[in-house]
Amino acid sequence: MRRKGWLEEEFARDGIKVEWVLSLGSNKANEFTASGTVHFGSTAGSAALLARANGVPLKTVWLYSQPEWTALVTLKDSPIRQVADLRGRRVAATRGTDPWFFLLRALDSAGLSQRDVEIVQLQHPDGEQALLQGQVDAWAGLDPYMAHAELVAGARLFFRRPGWNTYGTLNVLESFLNQYPDIVERVLTVYERGRAWARQNPEELITILAEESKVSPEVARKVLTERTAFPEPVPGDQLKTVLREIVPLIQKEQLVPAGVDLKAAIEALVESGPARQVLSRSASR
Repeated sequence: MRRKGWLEEEFARDGIKVEWVLSLGSNKANEFTASGTVHFGSTAGSAALLARANGVPLKTVWLYSQPEWTALVTLKDSPIRQVADLRGRRVAATRGTDPWFFLLRALDSAGLSQRDVEIVQLQHPDGEQALLQGQVDAWAGLDPYMAHAELVAGARLFFRRPGWNTYGTLNVLESFLNQYPDIVERVLTVYERGRAWARQNPEELITILAEESKVSPEVARKVLTERTAFPEPVPGDQLKTVLREIVPLIQKEQLVPAGVDLKAAIEALVESGPARQVLSRSASR
């Protein structure tokens, strides 16, 4: 959308300037949204829930992708073959993001917890470099860095669970949604335009991702054709289901204050109304 200038086009008549802010992870996007630095923040669903449960009044208003954007990664010659092999190892991850939740969930599935490994807190691109330079034994990866590590350095995805990825979500503060519902719906209308365009123009989308992410077309192609889908964008039961699956883990790892009702937080987070309005208008045209 930024390359096409569609948001700028939509709001030009109102004199509203569109500013694009790069975040290196869902944790940073949530910080930007909570502070008012940005009005719309893109994160994983798990990160949005964690923020909501910790007192940030986010509303998820759009699902922009259904990716397999994370997995556990190690070097091609590493002795690590399964999650149990991580005991006592150094693992890079970005706290508060889908890869971090994925790591915790993987550890739990193997009877381990974060206390059984040394989690090295690094933003996603730094995690890739730490793995490739041998500074950590494994990495909770994120595309396109993960695909880059695979194709360029032969890194190996040793634990994958596509269904554990918690969607790409667009979030706003509840106060902003209440004050400017028309602005939110107009932004989502542009997102729907982008979703339709992306599905119809896969080759140009690959080119744009490669140029914007500074990766090769081969890396961009792997990300978009093998590990990304553009689902029904209305946040609803599908998002709630994947978020409910991580509630026991959040409680076990004490990631929110005692007494927080996580199921209520999920209900408060997921807001389908604006997206439904946008799709309804789009269908009637």
